[in-house]
Amino acid sequence: MSGLPRLPAEWEPQDGVLLAWPHEGTDWAETLEEAEAAFAELARAVLDHQTCVVIVPDTSCEARARRRIGEAGGRLRFVHAPYDDTWLRDTGPITVVAGEGFRLLDFSFTGWGGKYPHALDDRLIERLFEAGVFSPRCHHRRVDFALEGGAIESDGAGHLLTTWTCLSRRHPGRSRSEIEQRLREELGVRRILWLEHGALAGDDTDAHIDTLARFAASDTILYQSCDDPADPHFEALAAMAAELALLRDAEGRPFRLLPLPWPKPVYARDGRRLAAGYANFLLINAAVLVPVFDDPADERALSTLAAAFPDRRAVPVPARAFIEQNGSVHCLLMQLPAGVLAS
Repeated sequence: MSGLPRLPAEWEPQDGVLLAWPHEGTDWAETLEEAEAAFAELARAVLDHQTCVVIVPDTSCEARARRRIGEAGGRLRFVHAPYDDTWLRDTGPITVVAGEGFRLLDFSFTGWGGKYPHALDDRLIERLFEAGVFSPRCHHRRVDFALEGGAIESDGAGHLLTTWTCLSRRHPGRSRSEIEQRLREELGVRRILWLEHGALAGDDTDAHIDTLARFAASDTILYQSCDDPADPHFEALAAMAAELALLRDAEGRPFRLLPLPWPKPVYARDGRRLAAGYANFLLINAAVLVPVFDDPADERALSTLAAAFPDRRAVPVPARAFIEQNGSVHCLLMQLPAGVLAS
């Protein structure tokens, strides 16, 4: 496939999103009823605006998902494939535009650095191609390089935002210049903006950028702030904010920075702190899906994101059930740019 690749921004038009349904064979087994209810609400929020392709392992799971989600107006699709877990941001395809078509990049998935079983997830994109999910304009490209979708953030115009913590841990034997070269080759990005600070307790991805800072436009970055000096996150997130203030675009201009509010701590049943934050939002056609936690900061987060994306409706999505398993709204879904989904 000819043409220089381009990594689209999330705000560009989409055909739909991919979602994998929780079942007894996943880490959601102990809280399956609660998880299915939360997944159904998330799916319905997507279906109000566009297609949602739900991956299930079998017909029984499909039937459960259909009952939970309910009437979807023809926008709901199902595909059968085996998977280890449901975090499609990291196991789904990273789509780049190439000429008149698309390369669906299938990077090596290592279970976030060998933390979890991942053999099925590493073959998921191949299975989706075999199932006919993608249009004839899509080319499957397997890439022998570990990279998760949650680790990168694109403005669609050549800037890539990421964290050194994550990519250095995935590639401990590689230098920064070597990693940058591979990212440029595969994703077509021109400038890579690195963050050295910032991480949320309860996030086991080694500081994915989608928990910390996100593009709202080519000149604007939303970021997770912390305004509580007594909170253990305060110093690292303040250092991250200082780093963001020093970043410059290709023309040497600073980015407009929009802080997201800090919710009060949320703890798991076993007492560990969970990764509650608002940077893990998802952009879909005409909406921004915002994780909320029944916290006073929820309304400020919704207002901030509505102002950052004035052409979209800010939709609250209860995320307490998601963060119990160390992820949130953006982690669970992978968008399919317009032209990628088979008709």
